[in-house]
Amino acid sequence: MNGDEQLLRGRVYGADHEDPGPVPGQRYVELVGGPLDGLLLDITGWTQDEIDTGVALQTELGQFGAGGRAAYDPRPGDARRFEWTGDIP
Repeated sequence: MNGDEQLLRGRVYGADHEDPGPVPGQRYVELVGGPLDGLLLDITGWTQDEIDTGVALQTELGQFGAGGRAAYDPRPGDARRFEWTGDIP
């Protein structure tokens, strides 16, 4: 794991580096695997269809560098985690 990945651990995806972390009252899932492993994703306000569809999140840490995305889908049987399914341009 490189230094950039280490800095991201325990943080919320898309939050500023100075933010303390998860906000009480919000709903989060943990990203598992791939370049965003260990980050939390705020899914507050998402519909069940949006959750079931998964997400492609922008990241510079993936296979395609700046502008690339990491795809994450809900883990079957575990509503608290989204699993990495690959990087996309």
